[in-house]
Amino acid sequence: MTKPSDEKNRKALTARAAPSAYAVGYGKPPEHSRFKPGQSGNPRGRPRGSKNRRPPSNPGEERMKEIVLGEAYRTIKVNDGAGQVSVPMAQAIIRSLAFNAAKGNQRAQRLFTELLATTERENKRAHDEWLEVAITYKVDWERELARREQLGITGPEPLPHPDHVLVDLRNNSVRIVGPATREEKAEWEMWMKRKAECETEIAELRQLLDQPDYPYRKQVEEDIEHEKKILAIVNRVIAFI
Repeated sequence: MTKPSDEKNRKALTARAAPSAYAVGYGKPPEHSRFKPGQSGNPRGRPRGSKNRRPPSNPGEERMKEIVLGEAYRTIKVNDGAGQVSVPMAQAIIRSLAFNAAKGNQRAQRLFTELLATTERENKRAHDEWLEVAITYKVDWERELARREQLGITGPEPLPHPDHVLVDLRNNSVRIVGPATREEKAEWEMWMKRKAECETEIAELRQLLDQPDYPYRKQVEEDIEHEKKILAIVNRVIAFI
C-alpha cells in the first residue's frame, strides 16, 4: 500500500522539471513550448462563441460524490471478538464480504478475489511509478550537479537533494532522508545547527575532563549526559523530516 509519506515525496520529485543546460526563467520558456519563427501561437484563431463558453459543470454529480464518500467513511459499530469496535462503513462491508467468502459463499469469494487482485495491481503500479520517478530524478540531478561543478557554475540547490534520495534496487524501495520542500529545508537547517551546537558543547566539556586536576568533574559529566540526551532528541527529529 502506498503510504502518505511516499505520495508526498513522489509529488516533491515530480513537481520539479528535470535539469538541463538551458536555463529556464523570465523571458526563457522551456524549449518545447517556445514559438517557432514565423509561426503563430494560435494558428486556428479563437473558435466562434468561445468568449461566452463556460466549462461544463454538474453540481448534482459533485454533491452525489460527496454523499457517497461521506457514507463510505461514516463509522458504525460492528462485533469484533468479545466486544464492538467502530470502523468506516466501507471497511465493514469489505469485512462482511471476506467473512462470507471464508464461509464458502462462491459469489463472495469471486468478488473478494477480484477486489484483492485489483487493489494489489494498483498498489504495484503506483509503487513502480514512484520508483521510476525517484530514479530518474536522482540520475538527472546528479548529472546536472556534476555539470555545474565541471563548468564552475552555481545554481539553486534541488529539493530534495539527490544524495538524500536513497534507491535500494535489491529491495525495490526508495527513501528520502532529507528535506523535500523549502519549509522542511528551513526546519532541517535549524535542527542541523542545533545538532552541531550540541556536538561542539560535548567536545568542549570532554576537553575539561582531560585535565587531571579539574575540580568540577562531576558537574561536567552531568552536563555531558544532558547534552547527549538533547542530541538524541535532535537526531530523532531530523530523521522524521
